[in-house]
Amino acid sequence: MSTLVVCVDRNNDIGRKTGLAMPVAGWEAVRSLVTDVGLADPEDSSVNCLLETLRVARDLRDGNEEPIVAVISGTAETRVGADRAVAAQMDELVAEHDPDSAIIVIDSAEDERLVPIVESRIRVDAVDRVVVRQARDIESTYYLLKQFLADEELRQTVLVPTGIALIAFPVLLLELGLAMATSAITAVIGLFVLYKGLAIGDYFRDLPGEARDALYSGRVSIVTYVVALGLSLIGVFVGALSAESLVASESILITAMAFTFESVPWLAVAALTASVGRLLDEAIRNDRLRNSYLNLPFGVLAVGLVVRGFSAYFLQRDGKIGPVVVPEISVGQTTISQFTLDPGTRLAVYVFVGVFVSLLGVRVASYVSGTTFGEEVAE
Repeated sequence: MSTLVVCVDRNNDIGRKTGLAMPVAGWEAVRSLVTDVGLADPEDSSVNCLLETLRVARDLRDGNEEPIVAVISGTAETRVGADRAVAAQMDELVAEHDPDSAIIVIDSAEDERLVPIVESRIRVDAVDRVVVRQARDIESTYYLLKQFLADEELRQTVLVPTGIALIAFPVLLLELGLAMATSAITAVIGLFVLYKGLAIGDYFRDLPGEARDALYSGRVSIVTYVVALGLSLIGVFVGALSAESLVASESILITAMAFTFESVPWLAVAALTASVGRLLDEAIRNDRLRNSYLNLPFGVLAVGLVVRGFSAYFLQRDGKIGPVVVPEISVGQTTISQFTLDPGTRLAVYVFVGVFVSLLGVRVASYVSGTTFGEEVAE
C-alpha cells in the first residue's frame, strides 16, 4: 500500500524562496528542500511543515507502508491561478506514482482551503496541521493559552473569579443599576487582587497550624491576640456608631475623623495588648530581649496618641467636640489659672506626648538591652 504524504503551500513561499519548479517529490529531494528553505528564511513556518512531512513519511515507512513524499505549491499570481496550479501538480503526482491514499500536511488556515482540491483527486486519510510553538502572534498566543488552561492553579485563580464576575454583573445591573453594579464588581476585583498580591491566602492557610502550635507550646500571645481581636471589634463598633450619626449631614472627612477619634483608643489598646503578649513570649523563650520587641508597645502607644490628636484637631475645629479645659492648678505659692486648649495647642500636646512616649521606649529598650541611648537612637 502506497501513501502520498504531501506538503501543501498555497502562497508558494517554498517555490519563491528556493526557485525550484513544483511539484517536488522524493525523500532526498524534500530533505534538501528543507535546508534550502531554512537558509533562505529560518523563521518561515514552512520549514516545520516540510519536517513534519518527512516525519510522517518515516513513521509510515517504519509501519511497513510505502510512503511517497511530495511538495505542491500554488505557483501563480492570483488565487484562482494558484489553486489551479495545485490541482495540476496533484494530477501529475497521482499519474506518476498512483498512490492508494494521501496524507495532507499544512501549516496555516490558508493552506487548508486546498484540502478539497486534493480530495477530488485521491482519497485523503488524514490532515496534519502543524502549529509552530516558536511562532509569533496568533500561534504563540494559541500555545500560551493552551498551557494556561492546562495549569489547574491558574485556572482557579483567574477563570473562576472572572466567571463569577461575569455572572454577577448582569444580576447587579438589573437590581442596582449600572453605576452600582460597576462599582461592586470593581471593588470585588480590587479586593481579590490585594488578596493575591499580599499573599493573604498563605497567611490564613498557615494560621491554623500556628495557632495549634501556640496552644500546645503554652504561648501567652495566643491569649493576648484573642483579647486584641475583641478590643479591635469593640473599637470598630464604637467608631461606626459615632460616624453613623454624621453620615447624612457631614462631609466624608469629618465622618472619617469621628470614626478615628472614637476607635483609635480601643485599637491602640488592642495593639498594645498583642505586643505585650509577644514581648512576654520572647522573654519566656530567650534570656535577652530584642530591642524591637521592647520598643513595640511604646511605638504603638505613641502612634495612637498622634492619630487621636490629629482627629481631635479636625473635630474641634468643626465644633463636633468640645475643647480641653485645664482646671486651676496650685503648687505651693504658685497658682495656674484655668485655661482652655485651642485645636492647634491640643494637637501639639498630643504630638509632644507621642514623641515623648516613643523616646521613653527607646530609653527603656537601651536600659534593658545594655546599649547606650545614642546607639539605640542611631539604630
